[in-house]
Amino acid sequence: MKILDTNAVLRFLLGDNIEQKNVVISELECNNCLITIEVIAETVYVLNKVYSAKRNEIKKYIEQIAYIDENIISKRAIVFYALDIFSKTSLDFIDCLLVGYQKIEGYEIFTFDKKLSSILKQ
Repeated sequence: MKILDTNAVLRFLLGDNIEQKNVVISELECNNCLITIEVIAETVYVLNKVYSAKRNEIKKYIEQIAYIDENIISKRAIVFYALDIFSKTSLDFIDCLLVGYQKIEGYEIFTFDKKLSSILKQ
C-alpha cells in the first residue's frame, strides 16, 4: 500500500506538471494507493488558500479522486460529509471533518467555537 502525499494529489488534480501527473496516474492504476484524511485536509487547504479555488470547486476536485477507486480515500464517508458542509458554509475544513466524525461515527465533539457548535447541533 502506498500513501500519496499532498504534492502528488495536487499534481494529479491540477495537471500543472504533466510528467508528475503521469507518474501519479501510473501509481493510481496499480490500485494500491491510499489518501489519508490528513492529506485530504492539506489538499483542501492548499487549493483554497494558495490556488484560490472556490469551495464547490474543491469538492469536485476531491470527488474526482474518489471516483478512481472507492477505497482510495480513508474515512471516505467522513470526508464526503465534510466536503458537503465545506461547500455550503464558511467553516474551516477541519471543523467540517469534526462534524463528519460526529454525524457519521457518533463522536461527541467538545468545542468553544460557536459557529462549529451551531452546526453540530443541527
